[in-house]
Amino acid sequence: MNQILRAETFDRARPYRTGLDDEALDTLFRKARSHNGWQDRPVPHALLEEAVDLAKMGPSAANSSPFRVVFVESDEAKARLKPALSPGNVEKTMAAPVTAIMAYDLGFYDKMPALFPHNPDAGSWFAGNAAFAEMTAKQSGTLQAAYFILALRAVGLDAGPMGGFDSARVDEAFFAGTTIRSNFLINIGYGDESKLFPRNPRLDFDEIAAFA
Repeated sequence: MNQILRAETFDRARPYRTGLDDEALDTLFRKARSHNGWQDRPVPHALLEEAVDLAKMGPSAANSSPFRVVFVESDEAKARLKPALSPGNVEKTMAAPVTAIMAYDLGFYDKMPALFPHNPDAGSWFAGNAAFAEMTAKQSGTLQAAYFILALRAVGLDAGPMGGFDSARVDEAFFAGTTIRSNFLINIGYGDESKLFPRNPRLDFDEIAAFA
């Protein structure tokens, strides 16, 4: 068991806690921010690959794994992405070392025989039912993309997830002729904390959750 990331000692204030320690929780959640400014530092491909390998372990319906991603980093790719961005997202996206197009594959079920081997015919649940396949692809693809944000933080990178783009233009520029569709964008790099504004408030537990 990892001695750094897990709380091994008995915590009298929180005896129920046996998971990640506070430093790890700060990294993943409490002190993590959505960044809008970036340091002039390249992002190693190895870290992006590691983040994908972590995120793919997240759950998806019947292990369908519809999550797909394109990492936009070259000048040519940024030029293709730029016209699809809303005006308020252009500057920070062009300045980011990498922008990930988070996407999902409507044809995910073609891979189900390998991904769901105990029922190789599971793809038939989705083939021929476009609405069900699209709902599953978007739900599970979004879930895995959320894991990807946590994975980026876990490997030491910062993330700036955002909407504010024309998905049809992105799909035409990057996924034409495929069954892949864009979902949202994440700017990735090493955040410039001098450009952060104070964290906005969050809802209290009782405003979010209830026990039934």
